Amino acid sequence: MSRASIVGAYNTKFGNHVKKDKETGQVSDLASLYDLMLEAGRGGLADAGVSGAQVGGVWVGSCAPGIFANQEHLAAFATEIDPEGLRFKSMTRCEDACASGSVALYDAVYAIEAGRVDVALVLGVEKMNLLDTKGVTHALATCSYWPEEGAQGMTFPALFAEYAKGYAARYGLSPEDLARMLASVSALGYRNGLDNPLAHFGKGGPSDKLGLVTAEAILGLPAEKNPMIAEPLRLHDCSLVTDGAAALVLMRSDLAKARGKRVVDIAGLAQVNERLAISKRVNMHELLAGKEAVRRAFAEAEIEAAHVDLAEVHDCFTINQVLSTEALGLSKDGRAGYDYQEGRFGRDDHAVCVNLSGGLKAKGHPVGATGVSMHALLYKQLVGEAVGAVPSKVKPEVAVAFNVGGSAVTNCVTVLRRSR
Repeated sequence: MSRASIVGAYNTKFGNHVKKDKETGQVSDLASLYDLMLEAGRGGLADAGVSGAQVGGVWVGSCAPGIFANQEHLAAFATEIDPEGLRFKSMTRCEDACASGSVALYDAVYAIEAGRVDVALVLGVEKMNLLDTKGVTHALATCSYWPEEGAQGMTFPALFAEYAKGYAARYGLSPEDLARMLASVSALGYRNGLDNPLAHFGKGGPSDKLGLVTAEAILGLPAEKNPMIAEPLRLHDCSLVTDGAAALVLMRSDLAKARGKRVVDIAGLAQVNERLAISKRVNMHELLAGKEAVRRAFAEAEIEAAHVDLAEVHDCFTINQVLSTEALGLSKDGRAGYDYQEGRFGRDDHAVCVNLSGGLKAKGHPVGATGVSMHALLYKQLVGEAVGAVPSKVKPEVAVAFNVGGSAVTNCVTVLRRSR
């Protein structure tokens, strides 16, 4: 079986790429869905030194472009990245909520492993800020189990709040204990985001202006600046509503290695699904399906948690970063919150650094682009071209992306290894 490697990557600037007139309510688009797709795709091909003519197929991760930007049938637009080179190539949109980007990557990997294509272009894109808060909330709610959750007014903060409550109950945490743990997670994301020039909340942004680089600073905010969204989750426990895109270029590993440098192998991957409705689940204090995805991906890559140098984990809400850290085996169950409080997982960590990009909390969360972005920025770290924060004590060889869709329903874990 052929294996797949990453040979190029690109990430657009993430942010709120619209201008809204407060008086009239008129919205001006500053970087459209199409602009973002073109920038990422062209940037990825250029980074890889690959032409559209060499690409055998294109896979596009996008969660809800029809609701967010009135554009279904989105993958076909990828032709415009290189009209002469990409015309008549296969193009497929993949949707699995916030894991859409990773699923697009996996489908491209499967095509290479099956021998159908030698080179694949993977895109992730979402344009969220054309809608107001109510519209965004509805669009995301369609990724829940609608009859029991979205239709009953259950939002995603509320769904992940159930995990937070379950975790606190399981480990006997007081509201104050949990709040401090979660604030420590937010602060790490904000600190790392300050060094990422592509981050939604980067240098000069709200988190920088408010000085939210410590748990104490976040906990000390007045209630109106950090309101309760879904108890026990507050505003600064929630990821951002973001516009952005990212791209990866994959190549059959033997062809990639023949090219020489800047090759990162996809050493193992797993996609594991949980039951869609949270009412059908047990153990709402851990990511059971996530742990199974980790087990399978690590087994395929023949690694253990101790081998991981870098991780990008899905901090759609701070509680999910805690749960993901434990699912990856980077902390023992019930201990991740304490580890974050004690300063673990930052750029100076001697063992493993988590979310050097700033994560979804600071880099931003354009839902369909997130999975591709995780892999793109880990690729850049592994080839020595880091965007933003770099590990001070670790020369990374092995990295892991843990991307989830829905309320931790679709769990995607990828092990990346710098090619030797």
